[in-house]
Order: sequence, then C-alpha cells, then structure tokens
Amino acid sequence: MSGDDGHGRGTGQGGRATLQPAQVRVRPESARRRRVLVAATLTAPVLGYLVLCRVDALASLGGNGRPPFVILYTLTCLWLLWQTLLAYAERPYRASAEQQAVLDAAHVAVLVPVYNEDAPLLRRCLQSLLNQTRLPDSVDVTDDGSGVDYDEVREWFERAAADAGVRVSWQRTDNHGKRHAQLTAAAASPDADYFVTIDSDTELDRLALHELQQPFTDDQVQSVAALVMSANARASRLTRLFDMYALSWQLNERSAQSVLGSVVVNTGCCAAYRAEVLRDNARTYLDETFMGRPVAFSDDSLLTLLAKLRGRTVQQPTAFARATMPQNLNHHLRQQLRWMRGSAIRSFWRVRYLPLSGYAFWNQTFNWFVTLATAAAFTWFILLHPISNAGPLPLLLLVPVIVGYLHNLRYLAIRPDDERLRSRLLVFACAPVVTLWSFTVLRALRWYGLATCARTGWLTREKVEVYADTGPLFPAGPRPNAVAAAPQMSD
Repeated sequence: MSGDDGHGRGTGQGGRATLQPAQVRVRPESARRRRVLVAATLTAPVLGYLVLCRVDALASLGGNGRPPFVILYTLTCLWLLWQTLLAYAERPYRASAEQQAVLDAAHVAVLVPVYNEDAPLLRRCLQSLLNQTRLPDSVDVTDDGSGVDYDEVREWFERAAADAGVRVSWQRTDNHGKRHAQLTAAAASPDADYFVTIDSDTELDRLALHELQQPFTDDQVQSVAALVMSANARASRLTRLFDMYALSWQLNERSAQSVLGSVVVNTGCCAAYRAEVLRDNARTYLDETFMGRPVAFSDDSLLTLLAKLRGRTVQQPTAFARATMPQNLNHHLRQQLRWMRGSAIRSFWRVRYLPLSGYAFWNQTFNWFVTLATAAAFTWFILLHPISNAGPLPLLLLVPVIVGYLHNLRYLAIRPDDERLRSRLLVFACAPVVTLWSFTVLRALRWYGLATCARTGWLTREKVEVYADTGPLFPAGPRPNAVAAAPQMSD
C-alpha cells in the first residue's frame, strides 16, 4: 500500500519512506528572479529589431538599397520573442497527495550503461542514486565491454544497495553500444513503470528522482527531461563557458518547447520515460539506420522522438543533475561534432514523422529557417558586400552581443550552493565569447555535421577521457529509511 505518513512523507512501495529533505544543493529559479529576468530578456528581440531598423535606414540613405536580409532578421527577432515568452511561462509540475501516492507505488528503474568510465566517477554516480529522497526500486547496470576493472565498485554498490533496499542487477556484455546496454539493463526490470536513463558520469541531486516523477501525473506525458549542469565546470575555462552555454539552452529553447509539451531532445545524461516508450520501440531503437548505416549515437533524441509520437514530452526545471564535460578542446570538438551529426539525422526524422499539426514539427522548421537566415546574412556581408563597404556593420555586431547577454541571463537564476554569485557573474561576463563561439565554430561544425552525418561512429570513449575530482558534488544528507532487503541476484 502507498500513502502519506502524516508528516509530508510518501511511504512508497512496500511501506518504504521517501523523506523530503531540509535542503537542496541546487537552488531552483525563484519567482522574483524570474520576473526580473523576463523583463530584461524580452528587451533582446526588441533591441535587435530597432538596430535592424537603423541599419535599414542607414543603407537606404547611403543609396545602397534595403539589405535583403533585414526582413529575414525581423522574422528571426519575432521568433526569439515568441520563444522567450514561452520559456518564462514554464512552471514545475506538482503532484497532489493522491497523485503522489500513486507515484510512490510505481516501480522506478534506473538504467546505467557503462563504457570506459572512470571508476570513481561511476561510484559517485551510483552513490547519488542511493542518496535520493525517493529511492529507485531497482538500478540496472550494464558494463558494455569496458577496458576498466569495476569489481570493487560493483562489490561496494551491491552491499550499499542491499542496505538501502534497492534491487540491483549488474551485467557485463561484449561491446555493442549504448543502446544495446540500455535495453539489456531494461530487460532486468520487466516490472518497471518508469525508466530513468542516466550516464555513468552523472550525479543526481537528492531530489532528482522525486522531481522527475512529478510530470507523470499527466497521463499524456511520456518523457521528462532534467536540467543538466557541468560537474567539472571549475576544471577549465572551457568547462565553465560550456556550462553556461548548455544551461542557458535548456532554460530557453527547451523550456519554450516544454510549455507546449514538445521537447524534441532530452539530455542523455538524465531523463525519465514511461516504460512502454522503450519496451514497445526496442527494435526501432536498437536497429536505427541512416543511409543504410547503423546509427550508434543520438540515442537520447531518438527516445525523445519516440516518446513525442506517443504524447507530450516535457522538462521538469526543478530536477537537477551534473555530468562531466570535456575538459580540452579536442574532446569538446569531437563531442560537438557527434551531437551535430545526430542533430542533422534527427531533424530529418522529425520532419518526416512528426504531425504537421504539432508544435514540434514547426519548431524544427523554424529552427532551420533561423539557421539559413543567419547563413544568408553572413554571405551577404562577407561575400557579396565586403566589410569595407558595410557602414552599418558595427550596429549589426552589437546585436549578437546584446542577444548573447540576455539569452544567458537565466544562467544566473540557478546556482549551486557551493558556488559564489561573484564566480557566476564572472562567467556571465564572458557571454559574448560564448555567442561568438556558437556563431562561428559551432555553426561551422553544424554545417560540417550535416554534410557528414552518414558517418555514424561514436568518436569518443575509446578510452577514459575525463576523470573525477575529489569529493561528491552533492552532499549525501540523511539517508532515507529502508525497510525492505534487496533480493539476492545471481551472476
């Protein structure tokens, strides 16, 4: 039976308590911060449009005629305004007492595929699962033929999980890829109601599983994305800037999509799905091909697409996780190229399979338009009208600077307790650098990824590339009560 013990704690499956913590390591966006940021961010498209009007006037006075991209950029500004309004309308889902009792009784299985992961990072990932306020019912680990010895981690985790009342399966297979590893792990929990997919270098905030469950009170919701930050943000300038870039994207583009139930890509580091999404599409998920070649990457975006075809896909902005990110430029570029190739393949599938009546289809279409409009403006200035003849160029260069700062404002709204605001402000001051990197290097990688998307190899993880620093990212806090012993698992 499930219910409430009278102290705001769901008793969960088998009477196991799920304690509500006194503190959370990551502070969600407050209502006050949201009001301040929305007022500031909404000025970005307006200022951009005013600058473009000024450019149009200067060009006309100079006798050069109206630049052909002004209309395109006007539409782009309107698109950014629309996305901004949607993003700030996002609110976290909340379950009623009755709905929470149903969620507590559900079986949540966490799938952890492992391949050439640093052993301390894997242990930190698994420890965070045992620190959850809503413990998982099972954790299924699949070692996909790693060249790393995890025996000590396995022995520790099986003992610790048994003490916590969490069922564990740990399997080792030949190297068949992440999708095969996930499906192998999922097969170990045939009674699961929800699957939570996480990467083996990801550490969850103690409320993460509880928060990821909340949107499933809506029967139409098929998948839930968590907010993912960089675990090693302090390792280098690159990881700090990428942390801002990734978090701002999640709190802008993906938040806008979530409001309309049309998230098009969950972060593979941490997301939750109704079990049927994976079970019913196992063969499609495992055997995806593109141009006759098997696709080894972009597993998260394919699962999101399969979930979207069944109903709503959303983000829970109060579910936090941290994952290790590339610390050197070579690793970063290889990761981004893999993502860009996956994005190119997935964009074709979205246009092909998503219904025309849905927002997700038109979101993909307009994103293509924005990409082409940016390329058209670059071509007009650099190739057709050299900079020496472009009098309004300084004004146009001001637009991405303004947009960059305002796009990254929400990075300041969410802050780990162990990071000072001053440190976050210094990173935010570098927003134009991130914008420049995005509009040049990452944009070039996007076009190169589109041109070479038939190359479907993984590009990373042939060896351990990122190592753990010392200490956990999230404090363990009080351990939830555990009254049920884990069943004995055979090897």
